[in-house]
Amino acid sequence: MKTLKFLCICFLFGFFTSVTTSCDSSDTEEITTQPPTSEEPDPDPDTSEEEQPEEEQEEEETEEEQEERASITWKNWYLSVPIDRGNGKATSIYYQAIENDDLTEEERTYFDKNEDGSYTFFTKFTGYTTSGEYPLDQKKYCRTELREYWRGNQTTTDNWSMETGTHLMESTLKVNHCDGNKQTYVAQIHGIKNEALGLQNSPATVKVQWYDGDIVIEYYQKPESGEWTSQGDAKVNIGRVEFEKFTIFLKIEDGKLLYKLICNTKNIETEFVELYDYVGNGYRYENYFKTGNYFKWDDDYTQSAEVILYDVKTTHN
Repeated sequence: MKTLKFLCICFLFGFFTSVTTSCDSSDTEEITTQPPTSEEPDPDPDTSEEEQPEEEQEEEETEEEQEERASITWKNWYLSVPIDRGNGKATSIYYQAIENDDLTEEERTYFDKNEDGSYTFFTKFTGYTTSGEYPLDQKKYCRTELREYWRGNQTTTDNWSMETGTHLMESTLKVNHCDGNKQTYVAQIHGIKNEALGLQNSPATVKVQWYDGDIVIEYYQKPESGEWTSQGDAKVNIGRVEFEKFTIFLKIEDGKLLYKLICNTKNIETEFVELYDYVGNGYRYENYFKTGNYFKWDDDYTQSAEVILYDVKTTHN
């Protein structure tokens, strides 16, 4: 009898062992045949690269891939803030300082990164502009503003022409407050002088203004003389966004200026609208995009404006 019980126990033990081994094998196959996840790997893994299993190791990203994933490609911009650089002109902050978070406390007063990844652009009149130092009431305005380096070359001599290609800037912003006359420029297409072509000035060709909650595009039209100036300035109100988040698109295509405006909270979403044929009207300047907070106020040193930049992208084809 004892022998029979012993044989039964051995039989049952072998059966359950076989079943358990079979289930483990099946689960392993199911896991290894799952499709790869689309989530980004943990940027700070608990184990070093040498300790990770071979199949979990990630190839190091190229510089181009890192730039594509970044919200703003900082090497395509430099930042101007209204702080004396030592010669009476505004201070320029370059991409390395922004990427490395290497700003002074004074610089952070005008430009600072927020917890959600956006950036605050604060401005008031200090007298320090990109062209030099000015007293009050001279129609010279201060800015905390990005200037485009369209190909990443760190030089203001490398700019794009309206005569070829398609050029687009998409800037997402929100005005927190704007005192004074309630006007600040948040996006621009700026021309640059070319003495070889007989062009002596640098026109602010297209300016997007936040004006007491309205978005107004100011754009130069063909002048009587050869120089494009504010004497030929035209204005169009394209929508009311108040203090809500919005995205402005400025595009040059086939030499023509087009715009598009999106503000979800105000139910605004236009198609691209053509405003003006620049090349068809003899415009020959090279250009660059700008975005930020160019505060149109120089009556005192106290009034200020604050703009949040969530994202800006440029493409040139």
